[in-house]
Amino acid sequence: MNNRVISIGSSLPAFKKQAVVSIEKGKEFIDITHEYASEKDQWTVLFWWPKDFTFVCPTEIAEFNKKYNEFADRDAVLIGASTDSEFVHLAWRKDHADLRELRFPMLADTSKSLAEALGILTEEEKVAYRATFIIDPHGIIRWVSVNDLNVGRNVQEVIRVLDALQTDELCPCNWKKGEDTLTAQLSMN
Repeated sequence: MNNRVISIGSSLPAFKKQAVVSIEKGKEFIDITHEYASEKDQWTVLFWWPKDFTFVCPTEIAEFNKKYNEFADRDAVLIGASTDSEFVHLAWRKDHADLRELRFPMLADTSKSLAEALGILTEEEKVAYRATFIIDPHGIIRWVSVNDLNVGRNVQEVIRVLDALQTDELCPCNWKKGEDTLTAQLSMN
């Protein structure tokens, strides 16, 4: 098993997985591949949670959904994922009011092969850590953040980092979209 989280500059591993995209009968599932966003020349924000039907996870998923338009405005596709099955995802979406109207796919990595390739499986339970990956339109991982199982992530920080990456400039600490970036000046001493 890979015990190291895949690093910045690596290609997103190839995959093809089932995902839940709707609770409407007959339209629940689609196949998603690693090229889901790059086919459209868009960025991808792939975020993982440990388990469906838990407590912290739906708060994060709902917050990503609330910010869906902010990601779309930045030409970024959201994909949520866990190692639960597409059927468990569907049942959870139907059961949890905050998840019924999700605007992004819930990827099912039941084989755990993608989570393992990304290096985000816990040793004991073999569930995914709360990991977030920002992937550029060429399939290259540009940012990775991994939280412990008990700590929810900050979705606004994911947006801030996406903004910074998309400038392709030097962005100082706490930089926000619209603020000045840095210019490197070489000294001739």
